[in-house]
Amino acid sequence: MPEELQGVDDVGISRGALVKRAGVGIGGLLAAGGLPASALARVTNETASEANVIKLGFISPRTGPAAGFGEPDPYALALARKKLSKGLVVGGKRYAVQIIDKDNQSSPPRASALAKQLINVNKVDFMLSTSTPEVNNPVADACEAAGVPHLTTVEPWQAWYLGRGAKPGAPSPFKWGFHMSFGVENFFIEYLSMWGGPVKTNKKVGVMWPNDADGQAVRAVMTPLLTKAGYTVVDPGAYEDGTQDYSAQIAKFKQENCQIFNTFPIPPDFTTFWQQAAQQGYTQMVKIAQLAKTGLFPSQIEVLGSLGYRLASNVYWHPTFPYSSSFLGLTSKALSAGYEKTTGRQWNQQLGATVSLLDVAIAALQASHNPKSKPAIVKAMRTLKVNTTVGPLDWTKNPKDPAGRRVPNVVTTPLVGNQWVKAPSGGKYKLQNVIVEHANDKRIPIGAKLVSYT
Repeated sequence: MPEELQGVDDVGISRGALVKRAGVGIGGLLAAGGLPASALARVTNETASEANVIKLGFISPRTGPAAGFGEPDPYALALARKKLSKGLVVGGKRYAVQIIDKDNQSSPPRASALAKQLINVNKVDFMLSTSTPEVNNPVADACEAAGVPHLTTVEPWQAWYLGRGAKPGAPSPFKWGFHMSFGVENFFIEYLSMWGGPVKTNKKVGVMWPNDADGQAVRAVMTPLLTKAGYTVVDPGAYEDGTQDYSAQIAKFKQENCQIFNTFPIPPDFTTFWQQAAQQGYTQMVKIAQLAKTGLFPSQIEVLGSLGYRLASNVYWHPTFPYSSSFLGLTSKALSAGYEKTTGRQWNQQLGATVSLLDVAIAALQASHNPKSKPAIVKAMRTLKVNTTVGPLDWTKNPKDPAGRRVPNVVTTPLVGNQWVKAPSGGKYKLQNVIVEHANDKRIPIGAKLVSYT
């Protein structure tokens, strides 16, 4: 067994491990009126013949630097298994459905190795993965090479598409893969809306964009867009993940009086940077601190203590989204309430994104009329229209690459701006995530106005 897969069994974690990762025991689930123990079964029908079993692979980061993205996945997958406990009818035939989920531990090599295991050992029919290029891109590459349909989410589509070798203006090189997520252009629309709002600045933006797929995609697209919009971008250059000393970057931001700060780091890097920025006096100059890739979940903000209050970030799902899961039949509000009641944890926006991934996967399987045919799944995906927890998605309406060519594999999802504020005293949680702008989707309600960080 490859080193990356030591300790990983062929069908994923045990029932006990799933419950442990969800933060509650089986008794807690039942006492809370949540999911029955049967919903936690790894395999819907282990005795069914292979021809009657649909196998879904699912890879996400449960541990490691990106663990916040995987935090709600055990709960979301338990809901899915409960819903699929009696199988799925496709083309008049009932199939058992097996979801085989894996933790890539935030490691790209492990993501690739797990994908190959699911393809070659488990023989999955459809692969799903979520959250950041470090997970999605190696999974997508492995599936593309093997001719396995795959669907990914929560990664700027430019990082997934151009970051894996597609060329602007050229036909798509990808035949088997599909992506559903916001793009760099959605960040730009959001930033113009938020930065041009009630908090007035000198329009100087200090940026910390890393030397990775996200950073490269953002740097290539965002700098010219912001410059054209009248902002001065102060970019000290790409930095490596895991950097421990940011003194040079902080000094430059202070020298240039950058009142807006923008970054796309892995969570530990931002914690290190922001603590150093506070010690060296930069945070006292910042009026808007805008995060992406980190600052998405309560756990990532709470580690900063008082430095976390009034940080701005991005929302790709929120309990106030006016959308429901076509697969689970739950509104966004009901989904978040169930999560908090069952797990005892504050809602996490990845919950809605993961459920939306399942919404699309189930709709594609049903539209294929033959879920055991990989070409049939791909054909269904190319014209799929489906309602999800993040909004209605239509794969016949695609974004365009920088050369203006339509990207047939991709559909964009909403992205709106939020701010983390201190929760009222006496509440169960320390923070509130409030939406402060909605330029990318006016149907999403605004909860408050943006206030200055300092």
